[in-house]
Amino acid sequence: MGGGERSTKMDMRRILIVEDNVFFLQFLRKTLSSRLPSTHILEAVNGEEALQKIKMFPPDAVFTDLRLPGENGLELTKKIKAQYPNIVVVIITNYDLPEYREAAYRSKADHFLPKDSFLKMINSILPNRNMDQDDSNPKEPS
Repeated sequence: MGGGERSTKMDMRRILIVEDNVFFLQFLRKTLSSRLPSTHILEAVNGEEALQKIKMFPPDAVFTDLRLPGENGLELTKKIKAQYPNIVVVIITNYDLPEYREAAYRSKADHFLPKDSFLKMINSILPNRNMDQDDSNPKEPS
């Protein structure tokens, strides 16, 4: 899908945040929005809602908490990667334990990051450049 269609604002990047902590969700949204101003950011509070949104609007990347109501982030990651292997999945968590890290990679997560090192992750995964090349009004935050 997506091959030779014309490049328009409809081709803007999409990121899905799956997080039940409203404060971290707002922080993550604000951080991503400031770094990628023309990226459309979707939100979900659990795995079921995330899968519905992915089916309707497949994102380029998913940032998911490890612990979610109902299905956990590991199970969600397995389902995403089975159906959409090109979606980048980043598991974010307060629990930076070797066994969780191992489980994340066995689930096919692309990245595993502790929430307290989130800003370092943003700088390494999303370099300090404007990824929105066709943005008609690029602005750097002051």
